[in-house]
Amino acid sequence: MRRAPRNRTVVGCTLLVIALGAGVLSCSSGGDPLAAEPYDAADRISFTGLSEGKKADPDTPLEIVAEYSDGRITDVTAVDAAGRHVAGELDADGSRWHSTSPLVADTDYTVRVSTEDEDGARGRKVLTFTTGKSTATKSSGAKSLGVTFGPGAGTYGVGQPLTAELSAPVQDPAQRAVVERGLKVSSTPAVEGAWHWVDDKKLHFRPRGYWPENATVRMRSTLEGIRIGDRLKGGKAAPLTLTTGDQVIAVTDVAAHRLTVYKSGKEIRKIAVTAGKPGFETRNGVKVVLAKERLVRMLSTTIGIAEGSAESYDMPVHFATRVTWSGEYVHAAPWSVGSQGYDNVSHGCVGMSTGDAEWFFDTFNQGDLVEVVNSGGATMEPFGNGFGDWNLSWEQWREGSALTGGAGSGPAPEEKARLRPQPA
Repeated sequence: MRRAPRNRTVVGCTLLVIALGAGVLSCSSGGDPLAAEPYDAADRISFTGLSEGKKADPDTPLEIVAEYSDGRITDVTAVDAAGRHVAGELDADGSRWHSTSPLVADTDYTVRVSTEDEDGARGRKVLTFTTGKSTATKSSGAKSLGVTFGPGAGTYGVGQPLTAELSAPVQDPAQRAVVERGLKVSSTPAVEGAWHWVDDKKLHFRPRGYWPENATVRMRSTLEGIRIGDRLKGGKAAPLTLTTGDQVIAVTDVAAHRLTVYKSGKEIRKIAVTAGKPGFETRNGVKVVLAKERLVRMLSTTIGIAEGSAESYDMPVHFATRVTWSGEYVHAAPWSVGSQGYDNVSHGCVGMSTGDAEWFFDTFNQGDLVEVVNSGGATMEPFGNGFGDWNLSWEQWREGSALTGGAGSGPAPEEKARLRPQPA
């Protein structure tokens, strides 16, 4: 028995578009409801937040309700004129769908709704509407959230994380989710990846594993005009495209005093090294090459060693490949050649002969990977001293996302909604 329709806002014919024209041919269903042409579902669903002759409020969530107990909503796709999808959630019983991301002000939208009745017959409805001004943009003191993508155009190693710097802090979890949905990353070949909030104004993006070799990676923002908070809306952001080179990884076994270099999965060189001595142990873990300096002046005072003490030093160092901002390098150390391959005598850096250091300097580039194992030192911190992002497991990494935090390696909340996926 059908229940009476709920009170609903009537959407005028100027807003509704019939999904299928009268002249469309259909095949004989042969009694199979799935083979029949979808019927017009206009009288079986209602849209809240819309009224005839008026623009929709972009700050009010869009809601679609199934009007009869013998039918349900099976799919909803909402897209604006720029092709940006509106995230949403569908109740488990198919009775209601609502948007979970804000609408954009002064923008045209198309919403496609699919339904199904108790006999399996399919219905369809297409709705178009236009949003008006956002109350956030009318409010005095409203800010525009800018986004700057990094590290910049160019070619990088397969370990290079991506960055997004925000012009204003975002602390609220719901607002962070809005921001994160608007930061799009795509790559060729495609990879699984996620954003991680480093702090209120900075996010890092990395794949589950290292980037593919010779990939093209693109970043863009779809936040412009999006209401993020009461006095914060999305601003413009310049897109960024970068590429990756070959996979180049150095593994330093501190206990064995050997550094092994792999390129595209194949060992290409073994190097005798010396690493941090007791009290100055080299950090364990994966580090990403930050920069290269052919000549750098190294001062012990920069790492807290008092000038004039027994451990102090002040010397020029050649072919220095930086892996932490605090001063850890892979570099030439001609003064310790006798210890290389046998003992650890440095203050934390990985030292080698001048010839090997020059080869390493010429082989490694920004974004390439340097891993240290079997050291007595602490593990490289994930953030703040370079790129230690890869020292977090994939589950730990996803915990730092506003969309997948707490979800482990399972599907993200928005992936559970019965919606078509958003394009990257």
